[in-house]
This record gives sequence, structure tokens and C-alpha cells, in this order.
Amino acid sequence: MATIAVIDYGMGNLRSVSKALEHVDDRSRVLVTHDADQILRADRVVFPGQGAIGDCMSELHRLELDQALLEVSRSKPFLGICLGMQALLEHSDENDGVAGLGLIAGQVRHFRDGFRGAGITAPGKVPLMGWTRVDQVMPHPLWRGIDSGDWFYFVHSYYVELLDGVTAGRSRYGFDFTSVVARENIFATQFHPEKSQRAGLELLANFTRWDGSIQ
Repeated sequence: MATIAVIDYGMGNLRSVSKALEHVDDRSRVLVTHDADQILRADRVVFPGQGAIGDCMSELHRLELDQALLEVSRSKPFLGICLGMQALLEHSDENDGVAGLGLIAGQVRHFRDGFRGAGITAPGKVPLMGWTRVDQVMPHPLWRGIDSGDWFYFVHSYYVELLDGVTAGRSRYGFDFTSVVARENIFATQFHPEKSQRAGLELLANFTRWDGSIQ
């Protein structure tokens, strides 16, 4: 039986994520764990998250999960969710500046900086909370059965600003921002698929069948 490891560092929406995975895949064992060896042995890895990036990175270092994350992100089908996507970047402006895992070139910015840069004088409320469209930018196996422009559920005050051309999905909140990144065996979403009803469950089901290739 294949194993899907959901990384437990005390900050993810773990029950909702694990239950959603179990709902879409009764062939795999879903294991919520902070044990690095179990994560390294898993067939697929999910890196969820909510909260502040400073606490996230501190806990990853304390639990010695940062190196395990770096290793599995090079070889196994890997899904980052919300804060789990932002932590993949090099740096975040949150908490007075925090270094991320550095897997994706770019920065994490506050929406107010994006509004200012776009010249928006009447910005939306922060955090962005609710249903927002995701336009697909590149084809990917995890988009199978999902239409470009489908709605997903977001809760976040910060967004990613990429240097690499790895945007797989884009959304709009006053200005266009990257809501999905994809590179090789990594797929990461700013939205919460486990809270996004049909489209989100379809994405999770696709992940449970994904071999990590982009073909």
C-alpha cells in the first residue's frame, strides 16, 4: 500500500487535509507525521500550513524537518498548501523577514505592497478570505478534470512574487498574483484544496495518482 505523508509541524490544517485525502483515495495510507524517517519513506508528501512563516520555519528547524523536506522535494510527488507553498520560496517579508527553504526563487510579499505597486488606491480587505478564480497558466496532470477559471478557497495576507517561470495558476485580487507554482515533482497552491469542494477534491485525487512527472 502506498503512503502519503502529511507533514505535522503543529501549524497545518491537518485533520481536514488528511480526511480529504482519505476521501479521494482509499488505496493509500495517509500518515500525519513529524518523523523525518517516515516522511523520507513515504511515496508522496503533502506540506500543509497556516499561520505565520516565522513560527513555521522555527518549528521545521526544531523538529529537524527542513532537511527531510529538501530531500523529498527533489524526488517524490510533493504538494505544498498555503503557507506550505510560501515556505518553499527564498524569503518572506512576514515577521520582519524570514528565510524560507529556497526551493523556488522569489519572495513573499504583503498584499498592501502589491496594491501599492499596482497603484490601487482602494484596495481590498486583507486577508483575502473566500472564493477566488484560478486561471491555469500551464498544463499539468493535477489540473485534470478542472477547468481554468474554477473557484478555490483562499485565506492569506501574503502572496508569492516569483523570479522563476514556474507559475502554473494565477488569480486576481486587485492585481494578478501567482496562486499555483509547479516545477518538476513539486506542485504548490496558495489556496486550500481541502476546503475547495469539487475542484479541490479533484486536485487532491489527481495528486494521489501523480507520479511526479509533468507529462
